[in-house]
Amino acid sequence: MKLRSTVALIAATTMLTAGCGSRAGDEGAAAARESCVDTSGDTIKVGAINSLSGGLAVSESVIRDAITLGVEQVNASGGVLGKQLQLIGEDGASEPTIFAEKAQKLVQSDCVAVVFGGYTSASRKAMLPVFEDNDALLYYGQQYEGLESSPNIFYTGATTNQQIIPSLDYLKEQGVKSLYLVGSDYVFPRTSNAIVKAYAQANGIEIKGEDYTPLGSTDFSTIVNKIRSADADAVFNVVVGDSLNAFFREYRSAGLTAEAMPVMSMCVGEEEVRSIGAPTLVNQLSSWNYYQTLDSPANKKFVEDFKARFGADRVTSDPMESAYAAVMLWKATVEKANSFAVPDIQEAANGVTVDVPEGTMTVDGENHHVTKTARIGRVAEDGLIYQVWESPAPIEPDPYLKNYPWAAGITG
Repeated sequence: MKLRSTVALIAATTMLTAGCGSRAGDEGAAAARESCVDTSGDTIKVGAINSLSGGLAVSESVIRDAITLGVEQVNASGGVLGKQLQLIGEDGASEPTIFAEKAQKLVQSDCVAVVFGGYTSASRKAMLPVFEDNDALLYYGQQYEGLESSPNIFYTGATTNQQIIPSLDYLKEQGVKSLYLVGSDYVFPRTSNAIVKAYAQANGIEIKGEDYTPLGSTDFSTIVNKIRSADADAVFNVVVGDSLNAFFREYRSAGLTAEAMPVMSMCVGEEEVRSIGAPTLVNQLSSWNYYQTLDSPANKKFVEDFKARFGADRVTSDPMESAYAAVMLWKATVEKANSFAVPDIQEAANGVTVDVPEGTMTVDGENHHVTKTARIGRVAEDGLIYQVWESPAPIEPDPYLKNYPWAAGITG
């Protein structure tokens, strides 16, 4: 299938295997298929696609648990429009092509009303044409690099101005004047770092180096040696998945510390801290919109419910909470529309607001993103992340960075 999205300049120049942009009418694309969703019975099918195997399973399998909890809680509260949800789960196996295959199965064979899932931008981009060509719905619950919108995707994770830019503002406020950039080699890290470089140029911050490593890489000796030699004020880290363990262990072995050269990570949550080990990460920084330690009644209940369902020793994290929130947002939008039909949901979406563990989330009907409160956290010895800064209010989504003149060359 042809991707019916315009390709953003930055993705085209930095990641030839993935395009980025908003949907455009491709005259050669097939017409949207007629929906096969069955609403006649007492149940309705919904889908989930997460990596339960492969290098990203450590980060994604726990997201499936959060989606499961959300579906179970919706059912316990009476379902959606009086119907119980039947969750059909698929394994994306850490491979974008498999995500696309499973998405097509869920939409065309299982006839689900909605799909929750995706993790990397590569997986989302692989699935996007499936949902557009079939006029189906994906609720994507992960933070990403922006520069995209689709009428068939709702984005409940942070876009660039809700995570990356606030983290840079924080570092600047802390006196950081130079950065070293490191990331996994795919579209999210490369596009994120292009934005970082544009921000740095506009704000007098020196970029002392930039390196990428393949997904799943475990050898960071050369990169860490280069980081040590560069002697930057901080490291901006967009490494993902099980590579994080190898990166931080090499970082610590090289004698680099959070006090001397802190790492600001975009993809280190509580689950990753647990996997890597708190002693390796103590005092390192993380940029998210949610932490398990947030002090609010809604979050305390979410954490208690999750632990009761999946184990007292489990932790919650931003990607998990955002995926859980996606289930609640879809439910609220369906109920506002009084319909499971995609056009009705799209029509009703603008202004839909839900109170979720991270706070209040409101949909922007124009770009299908949501408001998010930006938060910077620091890893503690107990393995949890504690907030050290937050934005004064939820930030309106700006996926194309229209309100940032310095980003004009990136967004095209």
